Amino acid sequence: MHIGQTKTASVKCLINSISRFVLLVSCQTVKPIPFQKICNNMVGVLKRLKPVLDDIMDYNIPLHENLCIVCEELDILVNEARGFIEKWSPKMSKIHSVLQSGTLLIKIQNTSLDICHMIVKSLQSPPSASVLANLQHYIEEIQCLKKEAAMVFIEKELGNRNIEPCNENLKEIIELLNLTSNQELLKETIAVEKERLNAEEQKMKGNMEEINEVVNLVRNLRDYVVKTECFAVESDVSFPPYFRCPLSLELMLDPVIVASGQTYERKSIQMWLDNGLTVCPKTRQRLTHTNLIPNYTVKAMIATWSEENNTNRLSNSEHNHNTGNVFEEQKADNSFGSHVEIEKWELQSPYIHSRSESFSSSISSSDCLLAVSKDVSRMSDKHQNVKVSSIDLGAMENGRNSTSNTTNSYSRVDSHLVPNSGSSELTTSSHVNTLIKDLQSQSAEAQTAAAEELRLLTKHNTENRIIVGQCGAVTHLLSLLYSNGKVTQEHAVTALLNLSINEDNKALIMEAGAIEPLIHVLKTGNDGAKENSAAALFSLSVMENGKVKIGRSGAVKALVELLASGTLRGKKDAATALYNLSIFHDNKARIVLAGAVPFLVRLTDPADGMVDKAVALLSNLSTIPEGRLEIAREGGIPSLVEIVESGSQRGKENAASILLQLCLHSSRFCTLVLQEGAVPPLVALSQSGTPRAKEKAQQLLSHFRNQREGAKTKGKS
Repeated sequence: MHIGQTKTASVKCLINSISRFVLLVSCQTVKPIPFQKICNNMVGVLKRLKPVLDDIMDYNIPLHENLCIVCEELDILVNEARGFIEKWSPKMSKIHSVLQSGTLLIKIQNTSLDICHMIVKSLQSPPSASVLANLQHYIEEIQCLKKEAAMVFIEKELGNRNIEPCNENLKEIIELLNLTSNQELLKETIAVEKERLNAEEQKMKGNMEEINEVVNLVRNLRDYVVKTECFAVESDVSFPPYFRCPLSLELMLDPVIVASGQTYERKSIQMWLDNGLTVCPKTRQRLTHTNLIPNYTVKAMIATWSEENNTNRLSNSEHNHNTGNVFEEQKADNSFGSHVEIEKWELQSPYIHSRSESFSSSISSSDCLLAVSKDVSRMSDKHQNVKVSSIDLGAMENGRNSTSNTTNSYSRVDSHLVPNSGSSELTTSSHVNTLIKDLQSQSAEAQTAAAEELRLLTKHNTENRIIVGQCGAVTHLLSLLYSNGKVTQEHAVTALLNLSINEDNKALIMEAGAIEPLIHVLKTGNDGAKENSAAALFSLSVMENGKVKIGRSGAVKALVELLASGTLRGKKDAATALYNLSIFHDNKARIVLAGAVPFLVRLTDPADGMVDKAVALLSNLSTIPEGRLEIAREGGIPSLVEIVESGSQRGKENAASILLQLCLHSSRFCTLVLQEGAVPPLVALSQSGTPRAKEKAQQLLSHFRNQREGAKTKGKS
């Protein structure tokens, strides 16, 4: 091909690309306004260039030797822009879209100018005055073209090297990109994180740097929103920042805990997970599982705050499910290949535990709960039962170390499922009364069938739990806990567990004298019955008088026996129930005297899969002299030092808390801790642990220094 033909071919190819691009943009108009403006500006640049290129073809104007190369460059850019627009979707990041398309626009603009300048050099004797006129007019227009405003502010903020981001830039970005609602900002957060993940998987180094900058910008936008309260609230009362979901930035109505221990609003974190994101939005920690565990402590705190501030932030249905309900219905989790039953726990404790044998991390958002704990003492007395069930206020107020200010829940899969996985249909009082008659039948088969049906009716349906409770089924189910039929006993105790989700039923069950029958099941039942009996005791212990009554009964001893010899699930259930009982100060000594500490120390072995649970309970028990003595006597110090070095974040925190209690109260224990080489892991923890872990580690290291200096002073004297 002749060189002149090659140049002409390049121009023709560019003209065709421009035509296709203009047609594409004219057909796709539903885009964010800044992005659409940039696309329109691209069209404006190229539509004005096209007549100039047409003139070149029409008049056979001799072309500059490098024009072919530049036309090919512009052709590539136009097709790149075309591909970007074709692939664009509303799920993509608005900020990154503006940045990418804006960059393409600048390149198209500059390359178009280069073409124009080359054509001017070629027009030594123009065949048509109109060609030069068109060209000069086009150059003026393209030079006057300004960047889209959103891109200007995005670039300003990305180029901002100051420590603090510029609030004016952030405000303009929010308004120009219509990120003025929580939902839109949440979508942007998820979108840019997904693009970061894709770039990481494809090992796109250049893109990664830009996307990471955008991720930081989105984080700054979110911080700006929280600081300035730029989103409207339903009343004049601004809710505390620690009640905000870190993702949606809205008041949490259904707070849940993820594997990293952070707490989020269920809908927002579920949206995050549904987009294939498997890192914690706040800590960037890889999530080991995607279970969402209800955080009842935070929910109770928010409900209390809402009531005290006369805000109507919780709907009636939400309010009915806050402090009183210890469980929440959960959909099937396909990762376990079986159905998750409400009767199998979603409980409030310092642990997270999955009945699928999948062990979760152990905490909620420490930032949130540490902030909450500061406000707890200011809340009214009428709500103390809610707060004390989650946080040992007495220990906090007295300056002692209580268990980790965390919450947690269970979500456990029933390994003894009957064929029918549960009924969501609404029952009637007459039907329940018929079943109650069968519970009283002399026929063991009729009793078993009736208990099984009540179990299924109360598994998923809130209204059914109310109806069954009001019909008086509790007393008759309790009588079946003494049944010789193990299956009957298990159905009955599980039905009671389901009923206890309802606050009124909880009181009915306690008033009916449930503690002794539940203890009987703990001692005589099959594995499933024992597990659910422990679960029921936990549910009842959420009530403050429940902690007292259960603690004074023989339940503590029976739970310790389950902790010692039960199945793994049974041990987890027992540990959870004991933890909640230990929140009531008098029960701590009972738990220690019942012999729990030796078994808990053994369970700090990672092979048992209960390290975080065991250490959390030991942390609570270490606040009394008997507990500290038993922990040291049972050889717990080496394990605790090892956990500080290589345990989970929450495990390290609680282990450091226990070591601090031991060292502050005994120089002998302090010597033992030092002999185990605790200083290096404590130094590391003081620099990289959770806020509470850092504090405990620093206190321990300071105590060691004081002890050493005291010994030196004593030696000199």
